[in-house]
Amino acid sequence: MIDEKDKVRSTEEVISTLKIFRDEVVKKYPKKVARKRAKAIVQSDAGAPPEIQANVRTVPGIITQRGCTYAGCKGVVLGPTRDIINITHGPIGCGFYSWLTRRNQTKPEAPEDPNFITYCFSTDMQDSNIVFGGEEKLKQAIREAYELFHPKTIAIFSTCPVGLIGDDVHRVARHMKEELGGGINIFGFSCEGYRGVSQSAGHHIANNGLFKNLIGRDDTVRGSLKYRVNLLGEYNIGGDAFELERVFEKCGINLIATFSGNSTIQKFENAHTADLNMVMCHRSINYVAEMMETAFGIPWIKVQPIGAASTAKMLRKIAQYFGDPELVDRVEKVIEEEMLAVKEAAEQARKRTVGKTVMLFVGGSRAHHYQDLFEELGMTTLAAGYEFGHRDDYEGRRVIPTIQIDADSRNIEEISVSKDETRYNPRKTEEELKALEQQGMEFNEYHGLMTQMEKGALVIDDLSHHEMDKLIEFYHPDVFCAGIKEKFCVQKMGIPLKQLHNYDAGGPYAGFQGAINFYRDIEMIVGASIWKEIKAPWESEEYVEATFAF
Repeated sequence: MIDEKDKVRSTEEVISTLKIFRDEVVKKYPKKVARKRAKAIVQSDAGAPPEIQANVRTVPGIITQRGCTYAGCKGVVLGPTRDIINITHGPIGCGFYSWLTRRNQTKPEAPEDPNFITYCFSTDMQDSNIVFGGEEKLKQAIREAYELFHPKTIAIFSTCPVGLIGDDVHRVARHMKEELGGGINIFGFSCEGYRGVSQSAGHHIANNGLFKNLIGRDDTVRGSLKYRVNLLGEYNIGGDAFELERVFEKCGINLIATFSGNSTIQKFENAHTADLNMVMCHRSINYVAEMMETAFGIPWIKVQPIGAASTAKMLRKIAQYFGDPELVDRVEKVIEEEMLAVKEAAEQARKRTVGKTVMLFVGGSRAHHYQDLFEELGMTTLAAGYEFGHRDDYEGRRVIPTIQIDADSRNIEEISVSKDETRYNPRKTEEELKALEQQGMEFNEYHGLMTQMEKGALVIDDLSHHEMDKLIEFYHPDVFCAGIKEKFCVQKMGIPLKQLHNYDAGGPYAGFQGAINFYRDIEMIVGASIWKEIKAPWESEEYVEATFAF
C-alpha cells in the first residue's frame, strides 16, 4: 500500500505511468503464464482499439473473478423470472450459490400471482446419486414441486456432477411433461459449470433455451399497439427494472418484456409481438436479439440506461425509431422534468467527486455502462475490464468475423434459426432502416468498452487477484468497483469498494432516479474518512501470531 502523500495527483500523469504496469505486474508469473496474461492487458485507444485476449480459460492457480457456466445460465438469465420453478440438479451448494445472490427483485401484479424467486429448488444430490445416477431423484423432485406449487413451467439446470455421470435432464423433462400433462412446460439446460471458460457460456445456453422453449408460444397482442419494445439484458438488480418501467410508462412506451428482470413466462412467450428490441447487456443476451430478428423481423439496437444522459439518449432513440412527433414531444417533456432533480443531485455530489479516480472490473456491461455515471460525477476511469467478456465486448462487433472458434466454444449448442413461415414480419422496410441510419441510428451494432475510455487507460480481461493488488499499490484509486470476492480484500487495503454485481444494499442505479441514488452513494463513499484510518495488522504490529484450531 502506498501513502496518501505518494499518490499520483494528476490523471494525465497516472495514465502515462500505465505503460509500465503490464511489464511490472507479469514479472511474478512463470514465463508461459506471463506471455498469456500480457495479451489480456492493453491500453485503450478509442480510434483504433488494440486486440485483446478474451474468452479464454483462466490459468489454473490464478484467483479469478469468474463464475461458472451454470451460474450464467440459472443465476443470471433465468433466475430473475418469478413464475418459473428453476430446479438445480446437483449438490445443494450449487443451488444455494445461485439463489438471490444478485438481489434480483420482482413485483407480482396481484397477491395470488405465483412468485418462486424466494425459494431455492435443488435435487440435493448425494454420494449415492453420483454412483447410481440421479435421474429418478430428479423426477421425484419435479413431482414434488408440481404437487406443491402447480407451476406452468419448470426448468432444470445441470451442474458439474450431472455432466460427469451422464444424467440426461432433457430426457427427464420429456418424460415428466408426458406424465404430468395439463399443459405444463418442462425443459432442461445442459449448463454444467465446466462447459465453458466462464459464465458467458451459460448466457449463450440460456438464450438458446429461451428461444426454443418460451419465445413465440403466445401470439396474443397485449396492451397498446403503439411503441412496443423489449428490453434485453436488464436483470432488476436492486430494482433497476422498476425504475425503467416507470420511465417507459411515463413516456407512453409499451414495454412488452424484460429479459429477465421482473419477468414472467407470459412476457417471454409474448416477446415476439414487440416492434423493437433494445440490448442493454450485450454479452448476456445478444444471441436472443439476433434470433428474434432472424425469426420474426424485429430489429435491435444497443442502449445504455445507466446514467441520466444515457437514459435520455435511449428514450430519444426509441422516439426516433417510431418516428411519431407525439412520442418525440412526450419524451422530451419527460427528460426535461426528470433532469431537474438529476442536475441538482449531481451538482451537490460533484463538490466531493470531481477529480477522483475509479477502477471497474465487473461482468456483463457494467464495467462500461457505469463509466457514464462516473463521468457525470467528474471522475476518471483509470482501468476497467470484464470477467467474461469476448473481444467484441472490448473492441466492438466489427471484430466478430475475425474471432476464432476454439474448443471451449464448441461445447455450446449452436441452434439453427430461420424465418418463421407465418409470423415473420419486418417492422421496418429496408428504405426506412437506411433513412434511420442516415439520421445516426445504428442497428445491430456495439462499439465496445474501449471506444469510451481515455486514451491510454488500462483494459484488463479476467483480472487476477495479484493484478488487482498491484493496481491498487500502483495507483491507489479513490473507488474500486468489483464483486463480493474482491470486496473485503480491497477494503483491507484502505480503498472503498462498491459492488456492481448486486449493489451491496443500494439501488436502483438505472434511469433518472437511479442516477440520483448513485450520485449520493458515491458521494458518501469518497467523502468517508474511515478508509484512510484502516491499517493492516502488519502495519502497526511487529508480527502477527496465529494458531490452528482443530
